[in-house]
Amino acid sequence: MSVEVPLPELGESVVEGTVTRWLVKEGDAVERDQSLVEVTTDKVDAEIPSPAAGVVEALLVAEGDVVPVGAPLLRIATDAAASTGPTSPPPADAATPASGTSGPGSAAAPASGTSGSGPAPTPLARRSAEGAGVDLDAVEGSGARGRVVRADVERAAAAAPASPPPAAHAPSAPGVASPPREASPNRGSYLHYQLQPGDEVIPMSPLRRLVAEHMVLSKRVSPHVGTVAEIDMAGVSRVRDAHKRAFRETNGFTLSFLPFIVHAAVRALREFPRLNASVLEDAIVEKKDIHIGIAVETEKGLVVPVVRHADRLSLAGVAQAVEDLAGRARTKKLSADELKGGTFTLSNPGRDGNLYGFAIINQPQVGILRMGEIVKRPVVRTMGGEDAIVIRPIMHLALSYDHRAVDGAPANGFLHRIRELLEEAEFDL
Repeated sequence: MSVEVPLPELGESVVEGTVTRWLVKEGDAVERDQSLVEVTTDKVDAEIPSPAAGVVEALLVAEGDVVPVGAPLLRIATDAAASTGPTSPPPADAATPASGTSGPGSAAAPASGTSGSGPAPTPLARRSAEGAGVDLDAVEGSGARGRVVRADVERAAAAAPASPPPAAHAPSAPGVASPPREASPNRGSYLHYQLQPGDEVIPMSPLRRLVAEHMVLSKRVSPHVGTVAEIDMAGVSRVRDAHKRAFRETNGFTLSFLPFIVHAAVRALREFPRLNASVLEDAIVEKKDIHIGIAVETEKGLVVPVVRHADRLSLAGVAQAVEDLAGRARTKKLSADELKGGTFTLSNPGRDGNLYGFAIINQPQVGILRMGEIVKRPVVRTMGGEDAIVIRPIMHLALSYDHRAVDGAPANGFLHRIRELLEEAEFDL
């Protein structure tokens, strides 16, 4: 019996992944849960485990291929006969996976608008071509092994009004400005840059490309609005300093400011449920559970593991969950499930976070909170009935929210409530 191993869901809103490295080859014997292949998405680098013991019968995609979620990656023979040795490669048409990916050493079945030669276009490129009416046969690919990616389709669509018929059109080389067009300047006329002497061209990694696509999608889908609050962190600092040593002795790591922000945000979300929501076609879904995504910077890029049921955790419980997820994110030990299902996200750039910044919403959520750096500043406080200038540790919190679901009043009320909770600093560890 043969088992196909598909690309699983590897995070919220992830629709495809790039095969970066095969860890097995055809004919290899594999054990259950043995890592088979490394895959990169816009959220995580993951190793896909084997669902069963057996022998690798066929690799259905090549390194560098972009594969949609659910498409088969390889086939494993699990019956006793599989142990006799490598199987012969299947016919080219049998090794062709779904959704336009090509198997190693074989030509993919022509997708709509593609010639049969060379690697098939990515699923995003095909969808973009269908929407823009672009003939994929006439598009020059800039992806892995000449594969057509969405950016290639967009360039072709921008040049289309003044281009001759596809058969006679010679696409511009990557990085070279498009030839002048008779039509008035449009979107494509100013997106191309002419390379200059000394310029260094650095191709995007698969992870960088996927992150870029997700960010552009979020900005296109959600009308982003931002608001900022200035927070006096003196009370939080006192609580943290009073418990820091005992907390480290008990838990083995330092208590940072981040768990206090998460804890306050969770309490505010209970009072302002519209920020714990998603837009679903013509409806807004306010979610019962509160799962907080924590943006973590790793050597490969940004990932967002999720603290589940954060409203059920004490402050110490939040701190332990954040420390565990961040540590495993940096060592690539997160599971796919730990990157799914976030309902609100918090971004912490760290000690060098600058004054404040507006983060891009993590779809399909409607809000994201970004921490600024904590800096001692002179502020005016009323003491004994008189105004006085005192030094306080000040932090700015910046909220980005989706104006389709959230109006200014609840957004500002939500951020103001977080400020109140942090300045009151009534936290129990």
